[in-house]
Amino acid sequence: MRVFDAHCDMLFKLWRDKKINVYDDESLHVSISKLKTMDKPTQCFAIYVPENVPFTHRLAVAHSQINIFYQKILKKYPEIKLIKTKSDIDRLTENEIGAILTLEGCDAIGDQLEQLEILFQLGVRSVGLTWNYANLVADGALEKRNGGLTNFGRKVISYLNSQNLWTDLSHTCERSFWEALDLANYPIASHSNVYKLCPHVRNLKDEQIRAMFKKNGMIGVTFVPYFTANTPQPILSDVLHHIDYLCSLGGENNIGFGSDFDGIDLTIKGLENYACYYGFINHMLKYYPQKLVNKLVYQNFIDHISF
Repeated sequence: MRVFDAHCDMLFKLWRDKKINVYDDESLHVSISKLKTMDKPTQCFAIYVPENVPFTHRLAVAHSQINIFYQKILKKYPEIKLIKTKSDIDRLTENEIGAILTLEGCDAIGDQLEQLEILFQLGVRSVGLTWNYANLVADGALEKRNGGLTNFGRKVISYLNSQNLWTDLSHTCERSFWEALDLANYPIASHSNVYKLCPHVRNLKDEQIRAMFKKNGMIGVTFVPYFTANTPQPILSDVLHHIDYLCSLGGENNIGFGSDFDGIDLTIKGLENYACYYGFINHMLKYYPQKLVNKLVYQNFIDHISF
């Protein structure tokens, strides 16, 4: 089966440590060699600027990660193909890998819509409004005031709609979530789990999940251990519980995976890195029909590509 993974932080790791070998460094959850374990996969690569970077330097950090993507991945490995449209995925041939650039939080653009337009020209196709805190677009999940969108944030979503891009609601606080969901034509939550099964502020409550499905949005079940289960070592069955629950709310055609590989230090047993997708798929096939597994690991996200 082909795999579509809606979120990883490999670019952040490569930016933080320039010595990492992108092909097969064991410190990477997602590497070129691991991506090659699957047939014609498509991986979303997030541009993530940590909050400790001074505000005036955040755009430069985002540009640095994009440069790493172009120079250390696309240029060095021609089998990695930049995906700008759904047809680019359709054109992938044997042994090729699709790569989609995403923006995790709009901190880097400040209040300049022009910067978002430039990122779009560079290949960004999905935009998360916030990370966990407030920026000039919206409040994040850890902002206690639970503020919503700013006027600029509404302009950002309007621009995303005009370009048929995904508006990523993972990391938003609840008020931002609801206000953004009302405006976004193509909402996703790239890496969030079910709050009722694991009550973490980054997870989605039932009413949010139902609203996402009603708007035909996508939710990427994530492999972050502390978003998955309140146990010291979550296992594969804990991930399946989230799948079962989301399906029970009507999400069979609206859920996929957003691993958050390379954005986490701890991992779920059996999902230690990207190469584990092969075993995870075989595990799911013990419990779900092949058609459903294919939807979960690939087809649902593909069917919701708007760009």
